[in-house]
Amino acid sequence: MVWASQPWDTDHMASAAQVQGPKAVAGWQALRPVLAAALSQGDAARLQAVNDFFNRRIVFRDDLQVWGQTDYWASPFEMLGKGEGDCEDFALAKYFSLRAAGVAANKLRLVYVRAQLGGPGGPVQAHMVLAFYAQPNAEPLILDNLISELRPASRRPDLTPVFSFNADGLWQGTGVQSAGDPLARLSRWRDVLAKARAEGFPP
Repeated sequence: MVWASQPWDTDHMASAAQVQGPKAVAGWQALRPVLAAALSQGDAARLQAVNDFFNRRIVFRDDLQVWGQTDYWASPFEMLGKGEGDCEDFALAKYFSLRAAGVAANKLRLVYVRAQLGGPGGPVQAHMVLAFYAQPNAEPLILDNLISELRPASRRPDLTPVFSFNADGLWQGTGVQSAGDPLARLSRWRDVLAKARAEGFPP
């Protein structure tokens, strides 16, 4: 059954959640009203609701602990089924959930960054966040599992962009210079995009 007021098939997504087990079913039952409410909200409220949902519900764990692999990109229901995920999983779940909540793909970019932990002089590690662009050339807002506050990029000096991508493109840093086809260059993105589509999320 497809509801005219929402861009997803409720029965299909419920079935996809069941495949991942009881935690995923409970996660979908909790996420569904968040997405339904977001459809009638402005972008700022949508971003905050989705960011808060995953930051509060999911426990950070690295892929080796969760999946027994060094780098695994989980679909939203895979992560909800575990109740755990790493930075890529958080960013991906937020991306697909915001797409389901009606946010245009060209306003969202997944961004690989170098994150400096603990302030200046602290250790640097690879990290992924989700960036939201209200307009093509606007300063993006950053959705991050490290902090729950949505901040403009200028207020995240701890993050240095390396490359960014979405379903439509791949870019150096967060600029406009194309770095090729994301589906051809990023096999894990191609794989998780297919998994999320199979679960009923828009690309």
